[in-house]
Amino acid sequence: MDKDLNITQTQKLFEAFGAGDVPRILEFVNDDILIEFYGPEDIIPYAGTYKGRDEARSFFETVLSSVDIHVFEPEEFLADKDKVIVTGHLHLTPKATRGTIKSDFVHVITMADGKWSRFRDFMNTAVAVEAFSR
Repeated sequence: MDKDLNITQTQKLFEAFGAGDVPRILEFVNDDILIEFYGPEDIIPYAGTYKGRDEARSFFETVLSSVDIHVFEPEEFLADKDKVIVTGHLHLTPKATRGTIKSDFVHVITMADGKWSRFRDFMNTAVAVEAFSR
């Protein structure tokens, strides 16, 4: 596993996310990607499990269409074998409620062939639930 390549590919995907460029994001994910965003699916519009490229597109489009991103700051990229772990901070505003989501996050990404094959998001979901429930 090329740890430097895995970090670089993850950084490029994050740049595409920050630019709201879903087609570019999808260049960095495998066809059979698994995305797991934890939290209540009936409150957080993008919470749930997504399998495959089409559902990944839906996930990223839903995130980008349901929140305004004020801060999305990856702080540290750690790589070991096929894993990239990213820690950072975010500040989002749900468009539907105008609430506030401020949280640290940890993303655990599994890489295969230089692309994301699994993405797990860990953040303070209680803050997101409150912001989406206003």
